[in-house]
Amino acid sequence: MAKTKDSLNISGDISIHSENILPVIKKYLYSENEIFVRELISNGFDAITKLKKIATQEAIENIPEDFKINVTIDEKKKTITFSDNGVGLDAEEVQKYINQVAFSGATDFIEKYKDKDEAENIIGHFGLGFYSSFIVSENVEIESLSYKEKSTSILWSCDGSTQFKLVEGKRKTVGTDIILHVSEESKDYLSEMKITELVQKYANFLPIEIQVNGKKVNHENPLWNKQPKDVKEEEYKEFYKTLFPYNAEPLFWIHLNVDYPFNLKGILYFPKILHELDANKGNVKLFCQQVFVTDDAKAVVPEFLTLLQGAIDCPDIPLNVSRSYLQNDPYVRKISSHIVKKVADKLNELYKKDKSNFESFWTDIHHFIKYGMMEQADFYEKVKDIVIFPSSLGYNTSIPEYLERNKEKLEKKVLYCTNKDEQASYVNLCKKQDLEVIFLQSLIDTHFIQFLESKNSDIKYTAIDSELSDHLVDNTKTDIVDKDNKTNKEKLEQLFKTNLNNDKLKVDVKSLKTDSVPAIILESEQTKRMKQMSALMKGSQMPIFDDYTVVINENNALVKKVLNLNQFETKQEKVKLLCEHIYDLALMGNKPLDGDKMQAFLNRSVTLLEDIAGE
Repeated sequence: MAKTKDSLNISGDISIHSENILPVIKKYLYSENEIFVRELISNGFDAITKLKKIATQEAIENIPEDFKINVTIDEKKKTITFSDNGVGLDAEEVQKYINQVAFSGATDFIEKYKDKDEAENIIGHFGLGFYSSFIVSENVEIESLSYKEKSTSILWSCDGSTQFKLVEGKRKTVGTDIILHVSEESKDYLSEMKITELVQKYANFLPIEIQVNGKKVNHENPLWNKQPKDVKEEEYKEFYKTLFPYNAEPLFWIHLNVDYPFNLKGILYFPKILHELDANKGNVKLFCQQVFVTDDAKAVVPEFLTLLQGAIDCPDIPLNVSRSYLQNDPYVRKISSHIVKKVADKLNELYKKDKSNFESFWTDIHHFIKYGMMEQADFYEKVKDIVIFPSSLGYNTSIPEYLERNKEKLEKKVLYCTNKDEQASYVNLCKKQDLEVIFLQSLIDTHFIQFLESKNSDIKYTAIDSELSDHLVDNTKTDIVDKDNKTNKEKLEQLFKTNLNNDKLKVDVKSLKTDSVPAIILESEQTKRMKQMSALMKGSQMPIFDDYTVVINENNALVKKVLNLNQFETKQEKVKLLCEHIYDLALMGNKPLDGDKMQAFLNRSVTLLEDIAGE
């Protein structure tokens, strides 16, 4: 190292314990090369913050009126310059902070990263933020003037090797310019639009003006720094547009503001789900003191809340955090638990204070809430009483409300319907007897009600097409025995078994309180749930056998006529057609017929209509 006494002119080696540290940084961070924008702006902001603090403690001449950071792109010179008017550096400080990458275990560092794809851990791991500039540069210069009295400007340069040069600079005002001579492979960064996008991505909310080629490009003050009581609804919506300009208005939001036992600020939005794929577009941007860190914050936000969008600021999380750090850090787990609690609190608040609004967006969020209840016991306990289902009474109901209304008729039983269109006949049967039915909304509900049963074993959930409630059957009717000592029920059972010619089919005869339905299909609760679970699992090869019963309603006029026709030998063909038709009608009341069954039904319909027309 040599130094002349007349002027500043120093050449030498950067003091690091491994001469290939810069090639390692440059090579193994290539996929993360845009990170230099964040690091250099953060450095500039730190320098300005320090000068502001010093100015409160001592008199400083020529303190800037307006603090700012300016990024200048010169396509002709192939340079990007990051300028700030912060504390600046003198020659001694450059020697100390730039020329000495002073960290312990440098050799271990090289060995760890030179052969592994762990780029996200490198920059910042040992305070190397400034050196991120070499990722995109073939040469880097620092021109700076310290705020200290009688300081002279310095110019430091390095070509990415361990060799540097330090001479007098020409800067006249306090602050620092970091000049990147952009390499050929990184020339895409010589674009005002590109740099503006990156500044807005990483530093949009830094509390200082940031310019790109002299034009302000950032917002400075994020909404999360305000007290929730001071923020209007329109401000929340506008901030959402700032973060996600192409999205529809959010359903509602949660403003986080915690000082103890950890620091956390942010705003989380429940987005409007316009398509089922939108549920995978959740995006929570993680900031550290208003500097963007990542939008891959899955460890911070629980899996069941992946639809959430917004921003959270965690000052205790390092800028260069890795995914494994987020997954394993106890501080992050506390944040995640707090977010779950705040979501539960918000849902309860909306349910109690603004129920109509709560109900309006329930369709968008119920999948995630139910999934969260099944995943996290604490969340279940907080929201179990506000989960709602559409009811046959024409409004939404929670399970506690349903049980209270129906405690005399159904005791601790909940009647549910999986498809109100396909099972309309069953719903109508229940309605006529004033039995309330809840409608399941999606495949997850079939799994969810089993979960609810596991939590409350004394409450039974029963599909309306799995068994007949006592309230639907007329048990006052007495059986009449004919001369052959057979009741009508026995004769009808034998009649349908014979004509349907299905040994596996169970036939039962009941006197329903309604006479409008000739027959209905009942499928055991166990079989229904196995089928529903198989549908939920998609691709399951588990064999599931039909286990259902056709219930013949002996109070129905058509059934009575069929029984009467059976007395005549000449009417047996017609009796068979009618039995098959009644059976198919019952099947269609449960779910649509398909393929050959539908064609047979249509052909039979034509035959019966022709018979009627010919009478």
